[in-house]
Amino acid sequence: MALGPRLDLRQTQSLVMTPQLQQAIKLLALSNLEIESFVAEALESNPLLEIGETRREAGEADAPEPAGEHDSAPGPDGEGALDIAQHALDPDAAPGDMGDWARAGTSGAGEGDLPDFENRSSDGPTLAEHLLDQVGAQAHDGREALIATRIVHELDEAGYLHTELRHLAEELGTSLAEVERGLMLVQSLDPTGIGARSVAECLALQAKEADRYDPCMARMIDNLELLARGEIARLKRLCDVDDEDFADMLAELRSYDPKPGCRYGGTAEAAVVPDVLVSPSGKTGWTIRINEASLPRLVVNREYYVELEAGARDKASRKWLNDQLGEADWLIRALDQRQKTILKTASEIVKRQEGFFREGVSAMRPLTLREVAEAIEMHESTVSRVTSNKYLHCPRGTFEMKYFFSSGVAAADGEGASSEAIKARIRALCDGEDPKKVLSDQALADLLNKEGFDLARRTVAKYREAIGIGSSAERRRQKKLKSL
Repeated sequence: MALGPRLDLRQTQSLVMTPQLQQAIKLLALSNLEIESFVAEALESNPLLEIGETRREAGEADAPEPAGEHDSAPGPDGEGALDIAQHALDPDAAPGDMGDWARAGTSGAGEGDLPDFENRSSDGPTLAEHLLDQVGAQAHDGREALIATRIVHELDEAGYLHTELRHLAEELGTSLAEVERGLMLVQSLDPTGIGARSVAECLALQAKEADRYDPCMARMIDNLELLARGEIARLKRLCDVDDEDFADMLAELRSYDPKPGCRYGGTAEAAVVPDVLVSPSGKTGWTIRINEASLPRLVVNREYYVELEAGARDKASRKWLNDQLGEADWLIRALDQRQKTILKTASEIVKRQEGFFREGVSAMRPLTLREVAEAIEMHESTVSRVTSNKYLHCPRGTFEMKYFFSSGVAAADGEGASSEAIKARIRALCDGEDPKKVLSDQALADLLNKEGFDLARRTVAKYREAIGIGSSAERRRQKKLKSL
């Protein structure tokens, strides 16, 4: 076979990741508030863009077509290309009673079965603002006020000080005695207990304020670990009190707040704004729409474009103007495609988890990203991005869209049960158990199996620990303390 140069024609297909396509993918993962910031930058950089009128009033609600039947107008690069590009960029994308002071400072789940993302920011002052207002009025001089101000800024959300005083003294270039006086000033502020370095010190400050810090109460506060372990007899001997006095001391201690700073907003958090609004429509349907209150609508100022075009006399000016027009048109189409994709995904979630929206967490079903992706004919990584940093508001509250995806176990109805539904049932069983007959993990498993959940004891223990419920021995001690 002779060797020599020759020309060959070959036809191949490839996906080119243009900068615009990459940007469109990134837009999917942004929340409405982040999109608002992105749009503000685009308005500043592109003179042809401007805010248009909202497409519908805030109170109106247009019911979308059933999932899978939406009109999917392709974006600038085509929806199919965008969806494939998701995988090209990310091929591996896949899907107790804490009010009891004895457990203060420990980790655990919240009291409710459902996450509450609403009202996370308070209209009132933050903890720091509340304290600093008092520092200025009670400090003896500017130096003491300066030290107290620094201590206030070191407090955590609960009002505790974790920084060592000697470190503060070194940083401020002052003596340890002066920092201690500054701490005394902070600990004298409202609410009582602020500036404590431990739960025991926090409770002691409140006991002193209530004039109940006698030697017996001091010994009880110094031995909180015995109380947490339920060693009541030993604690009574240490405090040298009878049953009546002990019960009175315990009731007094329970009236104190182990986290006084939590009454105020520790930081100025931004409120969660839902991206999708879901409301009942008739007796059986649901209205699902994008929350456009926080999503500005962009339009191209065609009149300004014509005016600029008339003044563009050289080739460079015309090219720049056409580039700006192309970028503006692309951004408008990309944002529109993003809304359609979010709406399509949310509609499928509501369809699959309708039991939750009607009955609550106990009716949740197992759901994976792949199931939704197949139903709406998109890639799994696309659904992953669409549901990241997005929140859905419905009559039951505001939830992150990722919340509706969970693993499950076999159930008697053949459809399976969501892990969230199982956790809710375990919590209900533990809350309703007889204090004298606390349920073991095996007993919980037996009860759940009778209700149709195919669960092993180990699985029950895993779910119980995940929601912050203690073991049977821990719950027995807690219930015993509550009965005193």
